Amino acid sequence: MKNYKKILLMTGLLSLVFLLSACGTGEVSASSSGVWDRYVVYYFGQAIKGLSFGNVGIGIILFTIIIRIILMPLMHFQTKSMRKTQELQPKIKALQQKYSTRDQETQLKLQEETKKLYAENNVSPYAGCLPLLVQMPVMMALYQAILRIPELRSGHFLWLNLSQSDPYFILPILAAVFTFASSYLSSMSQLESNASLKIMNFAMPVMIFVMALNLASGLSLYWVISNAFQVVQTLLINNPFKIRREREEAARQIRERERALQKAKHPKKKRKK
Repeated sequence: MKNYKKILLMTGLLSLVFLLSACGTGEVSASSSGVWDRYVVYYFGQAIKGLSFGNVGIGIILFTIIIRIILMPLMHFQTKSMRKTQELQPKIKALQQKYSTRDQETQLKLQEETKKLYAENNVSPYAGCLPLLVQMPVMMALYQAILRIPELRSGHFLWLNLSQSDPYFILPILAAVFTFASSYLSSMSQLESNASLKIMNFAMPVMIFVMALNLASGLSLYWVISNAFQVVQTLLINNPFKIRREREEAARQIRERERALQKAKHPKKKRKK
């Protein structure tokens, strides 16, 4: 159920980006009024121009990398929280079996006990959504900066007009591929997989692909670099292959200890000569 809620949240937030990004009109400059235009969109544009070194595409790439580096502690917190949540799943299932009755009083008791369990283990079930919530304003401001600041609107990078969609669909495909790789690697480190998690792994890349087909390629470039960075970060810091090996080794050691205990309890009798 939590994963379904996460899917709905991501869908809603991405739709919000699409709608709100189209709300701003007119050019943005140092004389613009309003907190959003003057202090967010304008300074995002200035940062990108300062990092461009003669090419707006390079500015967007460097800007994206800096944003991802700033978000690394939050992403690391998210990963740790998700792993702790997974480790609590056996206890949560035990509570669900204990309070399996569907009446309101029992369900309220289940919610209280679940919240208590999370609190005792210092886990937030909503930590997985924090990086997405933080990145939403960034994507909105970046998109508006590309469309509403003349120097960025006229920017080109390789075959791209950064204020228009990619005519060859290369960036939308790359954005979808890296989004899938990022979410799949994250799901690999989880103890259990379920239908809603698998749906999310495929739904997000499809959503990103469809939106990248219609939005400015500058935003698609942000998605490509951001998710590629996430893939590399996951492999270096929270490598799911390493986590799986560690779990398999821990499980093997537990089995060996259990076998040793069984042998100690039931030693084989020596045969008589």
